[in-house]
Amino acid sequence: MILVTGATGQLGGAVVRRLLERTDPATVCALVRDGTKATGLAARGVAVRLGDYDDVAALDRAMAGVHRVLLVAGNEPDRRVQQHQNVIDAARRAGVELIGFAGRTLRDIRASENTLMGDYFETENRIRASGLPHVLFRNALYLDTVPAYVGGARVFETGIRLPAGEGKVAFALRSEMGEALANAMIDHEIDHDGAERTHVVAAPRAHTFDDVAAALTEVSGTAVRYTRISDDEYVEDAVRAGLPEHLARRFLGFYSDIRDDQLGRTSSDLEALLGREPATLQQGLREVFAL
Repeated sequence: MILVTGATGQLGGAVVRRLLERTDPATVCALVRDGTKATGLAARGVAVRLGDYDDVAALDRAMAGVHRVLLVAGNEPDRRVQQHQNVIDAARRAGVELIGFAGRTLRDIRASENTLMGDYFETENRIRASGLPHVLFRNALYLDTVPAYVGGARVFETGIRLPAGEGKVAFALRSEMGEALANAMIDHEIDHDGAERTHVVAAPRAHTFDDVAAALTEVSGTAVRYTRISDDEYVEDAVRAGLPEHLARRFLGFYSDIRDDQLGRTSSDLEALLGREPATLQQGLREVFAL
């Protein structure tokens, strides 16, 4: 039985959908905070188990009968590492045979300007320290998030204005990444000698925001231009659009990492896990912008 945490979230949901395509629903468990969001899963025969990363007793109950666990990273930066530790500890107490972790890819965590990235790599270290057989997924930046960065449909009027320089990103669709993770969790052969398997779940080609602008132009028929702006200009634009200044400044670390090609690591792992070529930049943008 495979347990997916955050199973009603976007990545966890994509994983569960693929598991249901490949396995008996009776072998799939979904850890969810809100059972009303999982009624569709329950109707399909998925074992829905209520709880969150802070509820140790609920995590222990959720692990009953589970052999493999996919830990999808939490979204509370101030508490995330301890929350992940709670899941790891529950998995160890339950004697699961494999734990997977859906984290993030980065070229060099020591050089990152994004303070939020450290949580993912600290979680990896804690999984290693647990002694549990494990598989690590270092996910690229979701292509699905591009609309949020460029202002949604307004991009076709305003163009792209970001402090991302000429940095490249190996964008991939969340749905394909979820499918790949599900395949890996089913097919992974456990090495009891302690060898580690890490998948870089990223596209085989990385793209600049010039490439994104050109692809949007191609798929929409509307000319889109990418303008490189300074950090201060970005903060001014973001505040003008209604984002609190402290959040805008926090995001600067993310864009600094893009400028430094921290998110540009490509890989053949996604293609191998899918068993096909992943969507191209143009195909993905057409999907996420509904063009």
